[in-house]
Amino acid sequence: MPQTKHVLPIFFILLLTVLLTGCYSIQREQVSIQATLSAMQDQMQGTGMGGDHAMGGTSSVPVSPAEVPDGPADVSYTLTTGTSGHNLVFIGVGGEIDGALNPTLVAQPGDIVEITLVNAEAVQHNLQIDDFGVDTGFLTSQGEEQTIKFVVDREGSFTYYCIVPGHQAAGMQGTLQVGSGDSASAATVVKHPADIPAPVGARGPQLVQAELVAQEVVGQLADGTTYPYFTFNGSVPGPFIRARVGDTVEITLRNETESAFVHSVDLHAATGPGGGGDVSQVQPGETKVFTFTALQPGIYVYHCATPSVPHHIASGMFGLILIEPAGGLPPVDREFYVMQSEIYTLEPFGTPGELTFSHEKMSNERPEYFVFNGAVGAMGLASEDFMLNANVGETVRIFMGVGGPNFTSSFHVIGEIFDRAYAFGSLTAPPLTDVQTISVPPGGAVMVEFRVDYPGHYVLVDHALSRLERGLVGILHVDGTANPNIFKEGPANP
Repeated sequence: MPQTKHVLPIFFILLLTVLLTGCYSIQREQVSIQATLSAMQDQMQGTGMGGDHAMGGTSSVPVSPAEVPDGPADVSYTLTTGTSGHNLVFIGVGGEIDGALNPTLVAQPGDIVEITLVNAEAVQHNLQIDDFGVDTGFLTSQGEEQTIKFVVDREGSFTYYCIVPGHQAAGMQGTLQVGSGDSASAATVVKHPADIPAPVGARGPQLVQAELVAQEVVGQLADGTTYPYFTFNGSVPGPFIRARVGDTVEITLRNETESAFVHSVDLHAATGPGGGGDVSQVQPGETKVFTFTALQPGIYVYHCATPSVPHHIASGMFGLILIEPAGGLPPVDREFYVMQSEIYTLEPFGTPGELTFSHEKMSNERPEYFVFNGAVGAMGLASEDFMLNANVGETVRIFMGVGGPNFTSSFHVIGEIFDRAYAFGSLTAPPLTDVQTISVPPGGAVMVEFRVDYPGHYVLVDHALSRLERGLVGILHVDGTANPNIFKEGPANP
């Protein structure tokens, strides 16, 4: 009987604990769901990537608080929240950073640093630096401000960012540079989506020559973050190659002397051993040439075929080759070149500095980043420099491929419908019409066409939307006059 007296209170304590834990988990799940819905609503309204409202929600991974130091600050900075084009940003206030977007904040080891964040909108933001255990907490009212003060005890490049879901991916991050650091600014590897050769047209077969140069470069993956890319001709993806059925295609592959790896190229458009991969294994400093006849039309992927093949692909060695049918493709006003891939790094997503490739994560298919054209959206296709641009009334064609190496894309342009979608890159089969989202497998490609009828910005995504928050986003910006018969805010009959 004494055992029963103890068992019952313990049972009720455990039951209460489970219930409370369940309520907490449900509350956190509701917050997470609401954040996702808010983010999607903002994107559909054209605001989530830098419009009038930011994506809502809170993070489930708060930072461990650091001890606040005594004494005055050695360096002080003020930042306000804001937008730039279609991105969310921090904006510098006063001094050398006045007006700068996501400014680099500079300090020396041992400095007491003070950062004040001012919320410019009545929406939720924060500023957090994981490496030093500091967080402003969430600011929700317009004009609300909060100050953090902390000691920087080591050299390096450290990321400050907003942890509201989607905000960092939308561009809301910058660098705190302590001392000299070891992450020098690197060149972009992003291939401009409008960098495409002219259509072949109705010409007859001829010789088409393409030179590919294997270059190993350290490039910008995100703001304050670099990655050791493998590239064709210094960009991700590599050059867009354009030919027609019956053309003789001559491929020259040169591997730069400074390379540390052997490289090659396998073109899915080529009929022959390894698509050319067998005869193009090129040592550093070597050049090899091979030739094939373009037998079948389509939009095809090419990629490096040197072991470890997925390592070379994940590091950026892929591109598209278009073989047009006889007579060419129907004319359109704009053509764009977009490719999706994953990047596997030893360091977690958002880590500043130079990252390192992780073979283990690649083998286990656990990427840290998903990207269009080699970099996160804020540095790539969602930036003013690299976004897709068109005008109302124009016809748009997107050649979209997946380098991979592992994940299928559910390609979607938020706010648009594909008038025609050429599944699996087939240009001779009848296209699908009126398509919302199309699957593109690793090593595959599609061609989609549509007319843009209303101005604004349209978000390019993989509709596996968690990938947006790992960097996978682009923008198609459309200029022109709004037609209320197509879209308007408010009721049909006010």
